[in-house]
Amino acid sequence: MTELIPVNTEEDILPAYRTGPIGDLIRWHNLNAPLRECAAPELLIGMCMDHRNLLRMPRNFAYILRAGGANFRRVEFKVSFAIAIGGVRTMVLIGHSRCGMVHLRERREAFITGLVEGAGWKPDAAAEHFDENAPLFEIDDAADFVAEEAQRLGARYPQIGIGALYYDVDDSLLSQVLLRS
Repeated sequence: MTELIPVNTEEDILPAYRTGPIGDLIRWHNLNAPLRECAAPELLIGMCMDHRNLLRMPRNFAYILRAGGANFRRVEFKVSFAIAIGGVRTMVLIGHSRCGMVHLRERREAFITGLVEGAGWKPDAAAEHFDENAPLFEIDDAADFVAEEAQRLGARYPQIGIGALYYDVDDSLLSQVLLRS
C-alpha cells in the first residue's frame, strides 16, 4: 500500500517538492497561498479525467493532460510534446479517491448498458469495446497506480523531475504520494 502524506502546513511539503513547481501547486491548492503571474508553463500535470478534480493554480502555470485513472501509457506523445516543445522540466501525476477506473471490470454490465441506452450501440459491439479496452485502463488502487506510473515515466524521461499526488474528492485536498526508490 502506498503511503499518503497530507499537507496542512508548509512544513508538511516533502523536501523534494518544497522549492519547485510541485510545491507551488500544493501551496496554492491546499494552503491557499497567493497566486503569482506565470509567463510560461512550469509543470506538466497528468491527472484523471474525472469531473470532480479541480485544482487552484494560476493561469499559464501548467500543461494539463487528463486520462482515465491518470493512465498515460497510451498518450505518451503528449507528454513528450509538453517536454520537447513546451519546455517543462517537472511533471506530477495526480490520482484521486473514488476513481471510476479502479476495478473497472466490476462495472462491465453498467458500461455496456450505458453505451446501448445512451449512445445507441448494439450490445455485442458495446461488450466487445469494453472487453478490448478495459484491461488497458483498469487500475487496482489510484495511489499505487500514480506511484508506479511516476516511476515508469521517470525511467522514460530521466532528466524530468516527476512526483505523485492524490486528490481527495470529498475534501478537495491534495496529499503527497510517497515514491519508493
